[in-house]
Amino acid sequence: MGGRTLSGELRDYLGDAETRRAWSLAAQDGIISTAGILLGFSGAGASPATLAIAGTAAIVAGMLTVGGAKWSETAVEREAQLRAIEDELTDLRLQRDRERVELVEHYERKGLSPGLAEQVADELMRRSPLKAALESEHGIFRLTSGAEVVISGIGAAIAFGLGAAIPFAIAYYLPMDIGIGVIVFAVLVSLTFVSIVGARAGRMHVPRTILRSLVIGSVTIVVSYLVGQIAF
Repeated sequence: MGGRTLSGELRDYLGDAETRRAWSLAAQDGIISTAGILLGFSGAGASPATLAIAGTAAIVAGMLTVGGAKWSETAVEREAQLRAIEDELTDLRLQRDRERVELVEHYERKGLSPGLAEQVADELMRRSPLKAALESEHGIFRLTSGAEVVISGIGAAIAFGLGAAIPFAIAYYLPMDIGIGVIVFAVLVSLTFVSIVGARAGRMHVPRTILRSLVIGSVTIVVSYLVGQIAF
């Protein structure tokens, strides 16, 4: 769990499949939520100027919300890891024998014979007792860095903004009188494209990801538009 450079942090983070999945979902959220807001206002008969203001507010608020939530989530995870490190350091200092016993029991549960489990535990206690304790008791294989906290929040915000820019651009450049159906179709096509890219990058099941995204997107768009018509 040694120190890492910022460039290394960024490279590892960008290369992580879980990161790509998270960014793909953030982009999909941007498309769906912004399209829902714009079509809701459209259903209420809003003017192009009002749509532009609503779209801009939706993008800014969404980016701050998604980015802030991801930032907080990663920061909380890092704080929990740091607390676990403090606790394990204390336990290793005050009750090292007990930590060894727990390590032996851990490897016995994983299927090793008692003798082999003791050998493995003794070797790990000699080489890296803290790392062994964190992995076996807390499932911590790598400490989340402060840089990762920042990168995760900013990355999620950018991904949301890029996704949200799609329906916003469609609403801005295509006048509403050409037909809501054209805008809905374009949004669903872009949502499909983002789902395919995200599923492949994040190593997810592509058809299932597309279906899930289209169902959620379609329901959100239809309900938002109907709410706009009913409310006004």
